[in-house]
Amino acid sequence: MQWLRDIWTKEGPGIPKDAPAKTGLALFADILAREWWEMVKLNILFILASLFVVTLPAALAAMARVSVAFVEDRNTYLLRDFLEAFRQYFWRATAWGLGLAGALAIGVHATATYAAGARGNLMLAAPLAITLVATAFLAVTACHLTMLMVMRDLPALRLLRLAALASVARPLPALAALAFNAALWLAHILFYPVSVFMPATFNFSLGMFAVAFGVHRAVVLVLDLPEAMQPHRQK
Repeated sequence: MQWLRDIWTKEGPGIPKDAPAKTGLALFADILAREWWEMVKLNILFILASLFVVTLPAALAAMARVSVAFVEDRNTYLLRDFLEAFRQYFWRATAWGLGLAGALAIGVHATATYAAGARGNLMLAAPLAITLVATAFLAVTACHLTMLMVMRDLPALRLLRLAALASVARPLPALAALAFNAALWLAHILFYPVSVFMPATFNFSLGMFAVAFGVHRAVVLVLDLPEAMQPHRQK
């Protein structure tokens, strides 16, 4: 049974020391080619951990933690790292997940309501634009907040401020990652039933990896800011 245990516990392949540094889409493709099998296993772990629904936020946080390790080319022991992150972030991820999901639901509902009303009343175009931008910014902030939470142990208010700062500094990569996720699920719908196994094999883990890859630079940027430039907690 050694081979079965090794599937879940052995280290993934690393990067040759003499390989030239890659950036952008080339780096994304390189990591994907190197870690694709780990992502398939990560996808399965996420689905299993989310079966009770209430565990969904913690499962997302655990998947985000492993995805950050992929981006940073750190050694990962998939099952161990996932379970440790799941336990460590369970309550924090659940609290943030409920809050962000509620806020996003309100934003999406308001946007849909104004969009329906704007068809017959152009006066609603302005609030439609405002709610659309606010909802998009909230989604981008949620991406940065998730990665900040699994990369650094920070108080809630400071975590939210740094996430907002990262979202203002570099919103486009996060939006691109969200668009990539939308494209994954659109492909699943368009090519169904051929694509029936996409969610079970890689949709969730690949989508989270795209988010981690897209927002990682902004998260590192705000974490590396001098202490005097970072937003502080109110005493």
